Amino acid sequence: MTTIKDVARMANVSASTVSRVLADSPRISAATKRRVREVLEHLDYHPNTLARGLVTNTTSAIGVLMPYGGNEFFENPFFAQMMSGVSEVANENGYDIVLFTSGPDTDTIDRVIRGRRVDGIFLLSSKQDDPVLKLVEQQKFPAVLLGRAPDGISVSTVNNDNVSAAYKATEHLIRLGHKRIGFLGGASDLVVTLDRVTGYRNALRDYQLEPDAQLEVSSFFLEQGGYLGMMRLLASSDRPTAVLASDDVLAFGAMRASAELGYHLPSELAIVGFNDIRMAEIANPSLTSVRVHMHELGSAAANMLLEHIKNSDLEPQHKTIRTELVVRNSCGASYLNTSSPLP
Repeated sequence: MTTIKDVARMANVSASTVSRVLADSPRISAATKRRVREVLEHLDYHPNTLARGLVTNTTSAIGVLMPYGGNEFFENPFFAQMMSGVSEVANENGYDIVLFTSGPDTDTIDRVIRGRRVDGIFLLSSKQDDPVLKLVEQQKFPAVLLGRAPDGISVSTVNNDNVSAAYKATEHLIRLGHKRIGFLGGASDLVVTLDRVTGYRNALRDYQLEPDAQLEVSSFFLEQGGYLGMMRLLASSDRPTAVLASDDVLAFGAMRASAELGYHLPSELAIVGFNDIRMAEIANPSLTSVRVHMHELGSAAANMLLEHIKNSDLEPQHKTIRTELVVRNSCGASYLNTSSPLP
């Protein structure tokens, strides 16, 4: 196996000079760097990342903290498409990705930070009064959150305007003539759920429709969660005629429940999802959904995290990725016994 001494001998420089070239030190001339790099390529030399990290106090890795349990991360296509953006940026910049699963407390993130197992960390969710985010903020560890941080927490974020997006999706259903509109969300303590239900309620109120707690159901971001939640909504004596699901996989579960109960989409029931994963377009009927540009979310978050790794003095940054409502066949239901759709 080629060693750094072999490279130094062939390039006719010292081993310390080779190390400085590997670190791109400004103390080494361009000519020497060029000669050493030619030898590195010729000998196909790859530095020992662990040994180099002991010297530089870096790991050339970024961590991704998966939500507790991890099922949603592995089974929900949103995360796979978002992670394609993260991995693309990481690979281009010579960083590896390490996955961590959070526990019910802060032990995992505490070990990651104190042990310097990664150079920075990417957080995939946030809750009200989130102890993980509090610890990251206290330790001033390079981190970027996918989503909005709860009030009182100062950390960099990449997010959608979930309030506005949910408002527009709900407004679309109202303009189709619906007055009984349900909301099918994720866990009620997640900030993303709180933001999307806020947009949903704001739209109802702006159109003089009073929000009804019986039409709001919290579940988990898996197809089965959408199925169970929709069963609850449709069990009501005054069932909704339309439902906004805060995730496409929830919407697919809702569609399955509706079919089992004999409701035809879109003539008897309208459903709108969130994220616009690939399956939304090819479902039957095709799913109307809020497109959130998952790959762009991931790449923007990764680029922001690398900026914080390179400059630890950066103040928290915030970036909002655009969204748009993609109208397909699942929301075409007309509400019976009502006047014409709103203008």
